[in-house]
Amino acid sequence: MLTPAQRQARNKPEGHPHTPGRMMRRRIRKLFLLLLSLLTVHGLLMMALEGLSPLDAYWLTFTTLLTVGYGDLAPATAGGRLVTVGLMYTAAISTVTLIISDYIEYRFYRRERILKGLWRLNVKDHILIINAPRHAAPQYFQRLIKQLRYDSSYQQTPVALLCNRYPDGMPPEMQDIGLHLIHGSGNQVKSLERAQVSRARHIVVLANDEGDSDSDSLTFDILHRLEERKLSRRAVVECVSDENRRRLEALKPMSVIRPVRTYPEIMVRALQAPGSEKVLEDLFNYEHDHPHRFNLEVGELTWAHVVSALISANLGTAMAYIDVDHQVVCHPPADTLIKATGLILLVKSDRNPSTAEVAQALEQHRQFLSQWNQLTAASEPPS
Repeated sequence: MLTPAQRQARNKPEGHPHTPGRMMRRRIRKLFLLLLSLLTVHGLLMMALEGLSPLDAYWLTFTTLLTVGYGDLAPATAGGRLVTVGLMYTAAISTVTLIISDYIEYRFYRRERILKGLWRLNVKDHILIINAPRHAAPQYFQRLIKQLRYDSSYQQTPVALLCNRYPDGMPPEMQDIGLHLIHGSGNQVKSLERAQVSRARHIVVLANDEGDSDSDSLTFDILHRLEERKLSRRAVVECVSDENRRRLEALKPMSVIRPVRTYPEIMVRALQAPGSEKVLEDLFNYEHDHPHRFNLEVGELTWAHVVSALISANLGTAMAYIDVDHQVVCHPPADTLIKATGLILLVKSDRNPSTAEVAQALEQHRQFLSQWNQLTAASEPPS
């Protein structure tokens, strides 16, 4: 049973000198020392009172302690029997019972603390996520970790969550995907230490509230804590307001991106291929580049020729085409001879080409290829 002092300290993070966990471990160690002392004293007394050799004396001690009773040795003198009853039957066996009871209680306590995120994490090369989405967090983390596991280099990587939103433990859906909870805040040094931040492979700082630009202040505090430990270059951080982006970038994180809760794949790409998240993030706004669909017939060209024609004409980058069955085909093989009813291009927002310009660029490239083929055929020696 927990003492009043233990119950008072139950909600203190592990590592505090007066947490029940430390008290239990100290008590178990003291009980082990008491048991060892009792066994030593009993063995010595059996040698003195019964005239047994050291091997026989301690054989009798341990068989008595374990209650196996082989019957090959037993105390014969009155003094030996009294010592065995007093030291072994009463004291030693009772001590073993207390040790087992305390150990089982400690294991239950430890599991409870782990589930509540109050136990010091013992991992390295893990991904540490700081903060949790305010809405639909289980669904977000399920998709995030699912995407991570597709990459063979992250299949066995532990993922830990440092936040203060689950004082009674994470929802079962989040436990089932292997998340390790650390209860605390990312701008507190003790919480970061319990999360083993210095041993993390990547650090992800999510916006505390993806709809409130004030959460950027907490993100800045967390990133500043990381920068003090020279860990900011391992961090991918979310920034709600573009006005705060430069302030965060000054601390030199690996990447700063907008919160896109419906597409955690962007965060995964930031970890797996730093820089690619910028490309994906740019697709979600109209400010610089944006994808545009052009409805036109395309034939007699390979995909490589289509890409080359449009880039040469400075019209944009071909991303996909729409086939005759109205299916979107993304990133086809370069030598695929396409038959399309439309193209999707990544174009500059300040220069959106017309469908006629795209068609003209493709036709000019087609004519160039025809002339090139004719010249090549004419230059070949007759067979």
